[in-house]
Amino acid sequence: MLNQKLQQKLLQKLSPQQVLVMRLLQEPVLSFEQRIKQEIEDNPALDETTELETEMDEFSEEPTLESIVSDEDELREEADDIPELNNEFTIEDYLEDDDIPGYRLTTSYSSPDEDHRESPVISTISFQDFLLAQLGLNKLSEKEFIIAATIIGNLDESGYLRRETEAMIDDLAFNHNIEASQKEVDEMVSLVQDFDPAGIGARDLRECLLLQLNRIPDQTKPVKLALLIISNHFSEFSKRRFDKLILRLKIQEDELKAAIDEIQKLNPKPGGNVAETSRINEYIIPDFTVTNIDGKLGLTLNNRNAPELIVNRQYQEMLQDYVKKRNRATSTEKAAISFIKQKLDSARGFIEAIKQRQETLFTTMSAIMEYQHEYFLTGDETKLRPMILKDIAEVVNLDISTISRVANSKYVQTPFGTFLLKSFFSESMQNVRGEEVSTREIKKGLQDVIADEDKSSPFTDDQLVDLLKGKGYNIARRTISKYRKQLNIPAARLRVEL
Repeated sequence: MLNQKLQQKLLQKLSPQQVLVMRLLQEPVLSFEQRIKQEIEDNPALDETTELETEMDEFSEEPTLESIVSDEDELREEADDIPELNNEFTIEDYLEDDDIPGYRLTTSYSSPDEDHRESPVISTISFQDFLLAQLGLNKLSEKEFIIAATIIGNLDESGYLRRETEAMIDDLAFNHNIEASQKEVDEMVSLVQDFDPAGIGARDLRECLLLQLNRIPDQTKPVKLALLIISNHFSEFSKRRFDKLILRLKIQEDELKAAIDEIQKLNPKPGGNVAETSRINEYIIPDFTVTNIDGKLGLTLNNRNAPELIVNRQYQEMLQDYVKKRNRATSTEKAAISFIKQKLDSARGFIEAIKQRQETLFTTMSAIMEYQHEYFLTGDETKLRPMILKDIAEVVNLDISTISRVANSKYVQTPFGTFLLKSFFSESMQNVRGEEVSTREIKKGLQDVIADEDKSSPFTDDQLVDLLKGKGYNIARRTISKYRKQLNIPAARLRVEL
């Protein structure tokens, strides 16, 4: 049975302008610059201004209402989703008094005379193309070539073949109408494993290391011992149970060390070096720069590659022209003006969103810089104060989610290096004196202790607990284990070295 009832709900929704600001806010500097360029291409009412463009402005071809009206069919499609033009709109709302965008009015320590150098982009063949080129040097039937190419296509970025043979046989049947046996696929796997770099096409780490060891031209005694260890005692080796290896193989410690040295020369990810060359080089471009000039901190927001945006003057003038002929404008002209008005609204909204983004970034980073003032002066990680998102949100009077968007994908360049902004946020713990210290400070202490340990007998987590207590950090064993994992530090047994 259906019932009708009234419900009252209180909902909070973001306006389209707020959504735009939030999206721009979370973008790092490179994608932000690309977003601006895309908007310029999409919106003819948005202009990028430079000194050269200003000088050449009088020679440029100006858009006219007639040129917009000329493509009537395309215009009507654009105008279908635009509300009917309100004859009572105020033309002054669409006229700009100042062509200098507000978000550009910021102080920077950089000189306009500085050379601006952009990082080059390196173009190379892909990982798969590198292997396919080697495949083409072999005399193969069409069937063999397709099988081998399928195998290459199933290699991951590290160069491993993770896909099961049966699954590749199914792929060949469905995608290429080829019936292949397991023997035929295995033969082509062996062929691919002979390609460079050595170790490619392995199904696991053990096979990868064996492929590389077998390719070493000079099969010395340490190399042969390394082959024996990986072939028959891989479990003990991977768990670094060196004492058991010495007993089982009846060898001396120096012999084992020589064999392990040979193994450590191998590449556990043979495809990695080739895959790296296939990617566009990624450079970290800092969103902020913190400087220390005679003990005084300065902050600069990186916007030198962000173009100056203004609303297109010709589009504004076309609105003025429309006001003069409003009563005798045709329906097509009215649709054109609706289109122009919508584009002008979008342009002004985009410029305002950029201004809000820049102001929010600068305000937030300024608060972080002041909160961590001692660290930015000295670079000493022990000077880092415990800081959570809420601390900064309260200082700048913004929502925690906004601070999170700023911190998650932005980098800051300091005199001590370039860091992800979120790395300065950490929880607090109390030391033995009852003082609050940053968890990052404790992690730094943990790293220092492990770096100085005797690698032949590394500290256990229980020993690390005692050592950190001696430094004033009262933390539990499970916390040590958690911090180790966060720092990518293996357990004591896996840190053993001969």
